[in-house]
Amino acid sequence: MRFPEILRLPEKLEVRDVMVKPMESALLIIDVQNDFANPSGRLYARGAEGVIQPIKRLLLSARRAGATVIYTQDWHVRDDPEFKIWGEHAVEGTWGAEIVEELKPADGEIRIRKPSYDAFYSTPLDHILRSRNIRTLILTGLLGNVCVLCTAIGGAMRGYKLVVPVDAIFTIQEFDNVASLRFMSAILKAELTTVDRLRFEVVEGTLSETPHH
Repeated sequence: MRFPEILRLPEKLEVRDVMVKPMESALLIIDVQNDFANPSGRLYARGAEGVIQPIKRLLLSARRAGATVIYTQDWHVRDDPEFKIWGEHAVEGTWGAEIVEELKPADGEIRIRKPSYDAFYSTPLDHILRSRNIRTLILTGLLGNVCVLCTAIGGAMRGYKLVVPVDAIFTIQEFDNVASLRFMSAILKAELTTVDRLRFEVVEGTLSETPHH
């Protein structure tokens, strides 16, 4: 079988204005760790640091609105079998496994340390979300076609609504980025938006609004 070198999207991807309820929503910041987003990291994805500031703006807005904030960390034991695929990275307790300084978690914010791509696999993430009555997941982070996509699949299979701010995820190759977004939109029914077009519904006593620049 010969594979085509040029593909045409069946339909154009579109981003829309999205409003979420902060008390029912969780912002997931997926694997924005030194090994991936810092040029000195072991598995640095060139250009990944560009996603930090958009995520930071969304993070500040989520905190202000009172939404749940959850960080995931790729977290491996030494000699992890996954290293045969990617090489050594995100080893537990190392600088490379830590979240980048610009997005440092605040007190009380949740960290999920995961052994593989899907943040639901072998972690308490689903239990935490259900205990807080979370219905909507806002997915951000790295990489769009690996851990973000696998976590999106895990979330959709468990009945969560998905929102993807496309400027708050990073994928190395443009093709992989578009293919992942199409899958999340067409198959998982994720809503595609941007940081500026995602708003938190105002709840009495909060200062919810569009993320600040």
